[in-house]
Amino acid sequence: MLEEKDEIQDMDEKTGLSEEGTGLSLGSDVSDEEIIEPEPIPLELVLEPVIEESSAHDDFNWSAGNRNTRYYAPDEKSSLLSKYSSTLTTLGDHEIIKGRVSSVHGNDVVLDINFKSDGLIPYDEFKDMGDLKVGDLVDVYVETQENAKGQLVLSRKKAKLFKAWEALVDSFTNGTIIKGTVISKTKGGLIVDANGLETFLPGSQIDIKPITDYDQYVGKTMEFKVVKINETIKNAVISHKALIESDLAEQRDAIISGLEKGQVLEGQVKNITDFGAFMDLGGVDGLLYITDISWGRVNHPNEVLSMNQKLNVVVLDFDENKKRISLGLKQLQPHPWDVLGENVKEGDVVKGKIVNIEDYGAFLEINPGIEGLIHVSEVSWSNQPVNAREFFQMGQEFEAKVVTLDKDERKMSLSLKQLSQDPWSKIEELYSLNSRHTGTVKNLTPYGVFVELADGIGGMIHISDLSWTKRFSHPSEFVNIGDKIDIAVIDIDKENRKLSLGHKQVEENPWDTFENVFPVGSYHEATVIRKDDKGGAIVQLPYGLEAYAPQKQIKKDNGSYAEVENVLTFKVIEFNRDDKRILVSHTRYLEDIKKEANKSVKSSDNTEETEKKMASKAAKTLNTKAERTTLGELAGFTALQEQLKNNAGASDTSESSGSKETEEK
Repeated sequence: MLEEKDEIQDMDEKTGLSEEGTGLSLGSDVSDEEIIEPEPIPLELVLEPVIEESSAHDDFNWSAGNRNTRYYAPDEKSSLLSKYSSTLTTLGDHEIIKGRVSSVHGNDVVLDINFKSDGLIPYDEFKDMGDLKVGDLVDVYVETQENAKGQLVLSRKKAKLFKAWEALVDSFTNGTIIKGTVISKTKGGLIVDANGLETFLPGSQIDIKPITDYDQYVGKTMEFKVVKINETIKNAVISHKALIESDLAEQRDAIISGLEKGQVLEGQVKNITDFGAFMDLGGVDGLLYITDISWGRVNHPNEVLSMNQKLNVVVLDFDENKKRISLGLKQLQPHPWDVLGENVKEGDVVKGKIVNIEDYGAFLEINPGIEGLIHVSEVSWSNQPVNAREFFQMGQEFEAKVVTLDKDERKMSLSLKQLSQDPWSKIEELYSLNSRHTGTVKNLTPYGVFVELADGIGGMIHISDLSWTKRFSHPSEFVNIGDKIDIAVIDIDKENRKLSLGHKQVEENPWDTFENVFPVGSYHEATVIRKDDKGGAIVQLPYGLEAYAPQKQIKKDNGSYAEVENVLTFKVIEFNRDDKRILVSHTRYLEDIKKEANKSVKSSDNTEETEKKMASKAAKTLNTKAERTTLGELAGFTALQEQLKNNAGASDTSESSGSKETEEK
């Protein structure tokens, strides 16, 4: 197609036709008759005719606007354009420049920024300026010099934000001061509007003293310093405390440089903690430690001090480098021990309250700053250990006797038990040997029972002295704490303040009688009450007496072993009066039956009938030897002893008839 267009242009030049298609060039004298019609040139592409509709534009004379047009030479035109451009401001996108208000139309403000076109900004962005008028200069932000519509786009809001951020960065970098208005409170602090940007003011950075009521600052305009910024999210943390501290820094240096130990200053309590109170000394803080508040014991500073309280304190020590000052309040008063005088002396009875409890005793405060120790050994005349934390309570009042007093060392020992007479001084009169009394069980141990007979007097019952007839693995099987128990005094150790007690000694020793009732070789019915780890059995004989049968001695005639609650006949194979031990055997009883049967068989005619009769007779003979009496455990011992004494002089009867007589009684 380009080749065809070139050929057509060549033909136009040959024929003298202009590009406008008029058929003749301007200024030509050729007449209509001399016009030579060009020969048609065949084209490969045939275009369809375009049918155009006529409009008002076709009748307009487009050349009329060029009547007053002046044409300049290229050099002149370039010079004029250069001069014109110099009168305009050079702009770049995303810049902040000054603009002058040229007019206000409704909700829009027209700004002249000395550019080829003016900018248009909504009036809402100027509400903070109050009375906006023509001619006012404002900062605006160039978003773009020409948008899709060819318009200049400006923003005052963005200019304010960029200016505000620059001010925050400058304050953070150079320490300059900014102003802001507290608009609301939030968790942990306040939200401050700093020239349109929201910043965070932590509660700890509001003032040098702790602030609890944040609402009082909402709506206030204050000065701040930026202490932290985040470029990524354009956020900043500000501080008002930093300004106050910088103002107080000079005052602090001046105060510390003039401090001396022992100097008395007036201060105000600004904060109270568990370990003391911080005092404001007029621009510098000092610590009044809890132990320096009072000569007496103070559990918490708020017992003596209150917030914003003004009082005089003395400088105990200070460190210029660390800016630390130690203060004292009690040092303004003389020590209580120095003015104690002769008001308290050894042997006096004093009254006070418990202010401290330790494992070894409790401290009784008789005057503020004057304490005495009540040792656990001075609580009671009893030889039993006293748990101080259980016996004493904080704040509890006691009367005590002054035992020792050392004013130089400022120490005093007190006693509670010495308020009363030592009961051990007359122990032989009160609790003589073998005398019987009733006491209260105070404690149980694996080896015995501790019994209190009176205040300050007690003793121990060994586990072996609880019962004549029974053995216990632990005293709790026999008695409980708090129970009343009858005792007999079996030994007195006055020097060591110890009493040996016994419960079984209240009753007469039954083993003298048992030796005659359960001789070796006798037979008795007994009940298996328990079995041990080795398979042996503890069996209960008549009168509640317990005996032991080893495992091999509890085998029954069917080959099995006796179990708990089985009632069997046992033979006494050992009786030890001193060790109070009886060994029995069911196996020996069965063996004796067999021996008796065999003996009877040998002396008979060896007939089957005789054998049965003799076996029956042997069993009957052994059974009659078995003790079946059901007398009480200890209640019948006295009658039993009398009976044995009466029978001692009588002639011996047969074993079966003697057993029958005992059973009938």
